[in-house]
Amino acid sequence: MPKLTISSTVKLNSGYELPRLGFGVFQIPAGTVQKHCETALQYGYRHIDSATEYCNQGPAAQSIASAGVPRNQAFFTTKIPFNHHEPRLSYENAHTLVDVALKDTGLSYLDLVLIHAPYGGPVNRKGAWRALVECVEAGKIRSIGISNYGVHHLNELEAYIQELEAERGKGKGGVISVGQWEIHPWLCRKDVVQWCQERNIAIEAYCPITRGLKLNPKDGGQVKEPLLRALSEKYGKTEAQILLRWSLQSGLVPLVKSEKNDRIKENCEIFDFELDGAEVDELATEEYTWVSWDPTLEPLEN
Repeated sequence: MPKLTISSTVKLNSGYELPRLGFGVFQIPAGTVQKHCETALQYGYRHIDSATEYCNQGPAAQSIASAGVPRNQAFFTTKIPFNHHEPRLSYENAHTLVDVALKDTGLSYLDLVLIHAPYGGPVNRKGAWRALVECVEAGKIRSIGISNYGVHHLNELEAYIQELEAERGKGKGGVISVGQWEIHPWLCRKDVVQWCQERNIAIEAYCPITRGLKLNPKDGGQVKEPLLRALSEKYGKTEAQILLRWSLQSGLVPLVKSEKNDRIKENCEIFDFELDGAEVDELATEEYTWVSWDPTLEPLEN
């Protein structure tokens, strides 16, 4: 396997390239997000992950130009919201939200748009997917995918893509390029990972450092995760860097967020060491402990 660098990418089913490290902007205020994204871009990140729900997609995307990064060297993601928010997930609203995202960001195209979560029921999930397919065909979006889907939602979508192809013609049902989930050693999601790997779908991991909840205390207190501490000491890296390296070497695309310049820099300094295969395997647990939320468990009717 080629040595990973901050410039490494994974080729998507759409044919485009996705940078292997992403800068997430969840809960970063709109008034400061452009500054933090500029910092990330200056350190070498080329992948920004936002969402309609975050209320910061405009200034997050505007950092690309203000940082002096050519548009074709930056990858910008947004997500259309689900039925817990207005406007609710539907065919019509998906079209509207893509147009709003283009206006907010000032971009001529969006690199990736995801359905943020599977809430909304089969009709609305399918309608939103069809709208995204049509937006790809219109040149508004380059790649599309989903977030927080369980395997049952993924199976539903795959069947719907086949229905669309029967109705619209071969290749016109859309291509799932990316799936995004909370994934880390305490929530490995082997079922969705296997489903995606069998279909060459890129897997993005949010909360890759567990929002710090699994990091050991820095004051010499009780060790919660001895293996994590031992690897940190062995490689001379922070525990957060060990977790990000685990994510990369597990074939994932980690999305990491910070509002501190030193942490933004630290989180991308993960390409000068490698865990060995046994360490990657040993870090992975059989736990099912999420730190954010877990829509993957929702029934299809929700």
